Amino acid sequence: MKKRGQFITSCLALMVLMTVALVGCGSNNNTSTNATEAPATTATTEPAAKKPTVAFVYIGPPGDGGYTYQHDQGRLYMEKELGIKADFVENVPESADAERIITELAQSHDIVFTTSFGYMDFTLNVAGKFPNVKFLHASGYKTAENMGTYFGKNYQASYLSGIAAGKMTKNNQLGYVGAFPISEVIYNLNAYTLGAQSVNPDVKVNVVWTNTWYDPTTERQAAISLLDKGADVLLAYQDSPATLQAAAERGAFAGGNDSDMSKYAPDNYLTNPVWNWGPYYVKAVQAVMDGTWKSEQYSGDMADGMVELAPFGNKIPDDVKKLVEDAKAKIISGELEVFTGPISDNQGNVKVQEGQKLTLEEVLGMNWLVKGVEGTIPQ
Repeated sequence: MKKRGQFITSCLALMVLMTVALVGCGSNNNTSTNATEAPATTATTEPAAKKPTVAFVYIGPPGDGGYTYQHDQGRLYMEKELGIKADFVENVPESADAERIITELAQSHDIVFTTSFGYMDFTLNVAGKFPNVKFLHASGYKTAENMGTYFGKNYQASYLSGIAAGKMTKNNQLGYVGAFPISEVIYNLNAYTLGAQSVNPDVKVNVVWTNTWYDPTTERQAAISLLDKGADVLLAYQDSPATLQAAAERGAFAGGNDSDMSKYAPDNYLTNPVWNWGPYYVKAVQAVMDGTWKSEQYSGDMADGMVELAPFGNKIPDDVKKLVEDAKAKIISGELEVFTGPISDNQGNVKVQEGQKLTLEEVLGMNWLVKGVEGTIPQ
């Protein structure tokens, strides 16, 4: 280029006049002065952080409209924010097959997110074999130097859903379609019940366990059984909208879990807990890129936005909405803790003394049902 030739000629002239100029011109000999080209990178500029390869393991399909859908939305958010294209494997069972798939992904990825509780031990096993790979497991409690966990206090939103249910029931009979009788589902069922009782002390909650995360047929049958027993408001800890759809056919209100399911029956929709995984995925991957990642047990909440409440259905009255919103503000501020005593179990035993608050560890290990829940925990 002409401008580049003029620049080099000037440098040669200066070389004759002073030795110092030789150093100055020679050090910039590869720099273009063309205004259309990017400025030169100096020797002191640090190279851009290498973008890691990322993979996700899903329990269901991204189109389930619930739990996996929300994780996939989080993946897409992370891709957009960080310019990283992540891989995923869907419909991975919580069995030995999960360990095989996680192992295969660890061979070609720097970060592997495993998004369901049943992957915990399999993830831990693989983490021991690939110390240079970072593993992040959703909802579990086991960690390693290269494996952390992440989840959130979704029971806060379950409590708020219970407030709405407690006000909307006409016969004080609520229903809960539980996935598996594990602590994660138990403490959400309990929070739902406590929320309902906070505005309607006469409320009873009947629970049916499906032992499924995503099986619309089984979940629909469970919902119908609760409706047949007289429940007129349901909540489901499931990944499908089957419970909501079954309730709508009977003119009952219902909510689902994980995502906004109002589109499936807007006139019969209550509300329900919603996950917002995207900001956490950005934070975790960025930490790996920055070299600051460390194993931890991360628990998000309504205050940091990981846990949210879905919009209310079309027929939820304003006074009910206000009750829920007021309680939500207290939860976010820390004024309201869901599991604050006195709380008794459904066998009559005092589990939380008056004024006592359960620690997060105690909540995450919950294996009892609060007073007002009609049902048992299968052994």
